[in-house]
Amino acid sequence: MTRTARKALAPYAFVAPFFTLFAAFGLFPLLYTAYVSVYRVELQNPGEMQWRGLDNYTALFTDPFFWTALRNTFTIGALSTVPQLLIALGLAHVLNYRLRARTFFRTALLLPYATSVAAASLIFAQLFGRDFGLVNTLLGLVGFDPVDWQTGTAASQIAVSSIVVWRWTGYNTLIYLAGMQSIPGELYEASEVDGASKWQQFLHVTLPGLRPTIVFTVVVSTIGATQLFGEPLLFEGSVSGGISHQYQTLGLYMYEQGWGFFHLGRAAAIAWVMFLLIVALVGVNALFARRRSLKEAGR
Repeated sequence: MTRTARKALAPYAFVAPFFTLFAAFGLFPLLYTAYVSVYRVELQNPGEMQWRGLDNYTALFTDPFFWTALRNTFTIGALSTVPQLLIALGLAHVLNYRLRARTFFRTALLLPYATSVAAASLIFAQLFGRDFGLVNTLLGLVGFDPVDWQTGTAASQIAVSSIVVWRWTGYNTLIYLAGMQSIPGELYEASEVDGASKWQQFLHVTLPGLRPTIVFTVVVSTIGATQLFGEPLLFEGSVSGGISHQYQTLGLYMYEQGWGFFHLGRAAAIAWVMFLLIVALVGVNALFARRRSLKEAGR
């Protein structure tokens, strides 16, 4: 092989390991799941496959529990993602100032993220206990009646969302903080010369500079919300997501179909519906971001 050919092939050789692993552990499972989704496959006999075509998808879309799980995924995703990102943005803005012990605060923000899902869910299940939970005790001190956080639809979804908010706010705060520190200081100095207040600097300097970071966190949080599984599963320890499926997400519904009812083919169909849903949501986010960029470029 000539030296020129080696130089031309060198970049492909460097990226080849990643794409080889991606093909083995990413692309192949994705395609095999699509293959399984058009067959009847039971967990007891995974080797016996019967062709069903689109029947798994038809059964899925006529199952009311699927639509309940889809609706719960959206509502819990909104209840957890929106507050999580807003709180993270505010915390990052505060930590961007010169504070004492800011290294301690930044490290402390990562502690919830380092905590296991099981430990966090168990603690929050105790906090949201109906009879002896701390949250109901505090509500009682200010005159409110106790709330059944595991039975009511809205109450249980708020409780599950609070676990997600607690675990991921610190992680997103550090991402926003890194984005804020990449904004040139000259922009803040120029705005101070123009008489801008701190709030005006945040609106007109910080937020525009953080737009790519915000898009990234929204996309990642959307993917995480669509795949939510551990928190609702461990909140009450049930794959049904409560006695009336009031907080069963698509992840729990897929697990229930595959490992509760042994229908691996239908579970594979749910996995593909989740995948297409994520692609659609990420596409919508990208479209909004692109339109915003084009609008600003045209000013």
